[in-house]
Amino acid sequence: MQHDTPIPDSPSLPRDVPRWSEVLRDRTHVIIRPLVPQDRDEERRFIEQLSSEACYFRFLGTVRHPSEALLDRLTQLDPSRDVAFVAVHAEDAHEKIIGVSRYSVDAGDGRCECAVVVDDEWQNRGLGTLLMRRLIEVARARGIRTMYSIDLADNVRMSDLAQDLGFQRRVDPDDGSQVIHELSLVA
Repeated sequence: MQHDTPIPDSPSLPRDVPRWSEVLRDRTHVIIRPLVPQDRDEERRFIEQLSSEACYFRFLGTVRHPSEALLDRLTQLDPSRDVAFVAVHAEDAHEKIIGVSRYSVDAGDGRCECAVVVDDEWQNRGLGTLLMRRLIEVARARGIRTMYSIDLADNVRMSDLAQDLGFQRRVDPDDGSQVIHELSLVA
């Protein structure tokens, strides 16, 4: 079951981005909503508690404690080119980030690069799929023609997710240890 609800007006968010109440495979309820600058501390906590493997796959290298510059890039979005969603779960009257998906539009070519990461404890429940499907819907609605991600070739979970969502996979011509997953958003 899902419910679309409007987002309160915010100068940092496009008005057309919805928020959703979702039910995961295990019947746990989560909210998917836009990431906002006020999520900075929670985004830091989320990154710092990811497993080494999840961090390595997400950032294509080791990031245990995100720098202030990285947190700025992740939480201060340009609404004309960036979209980021967080999946949150209520814990003690606090919204805990348990997953993040995002894309950033390439300059002038109708393409966007995407990424998704889910807290290790929340994997294998369908959350990554939900986050990516919402991201794909928004990108398509905004006229983006192609979505892609650059991933380590041994990131099996991302390869499986990308395949399930219809992405095509090819070896990165610039780095054989990486693959490029690409999805046409044109109907």
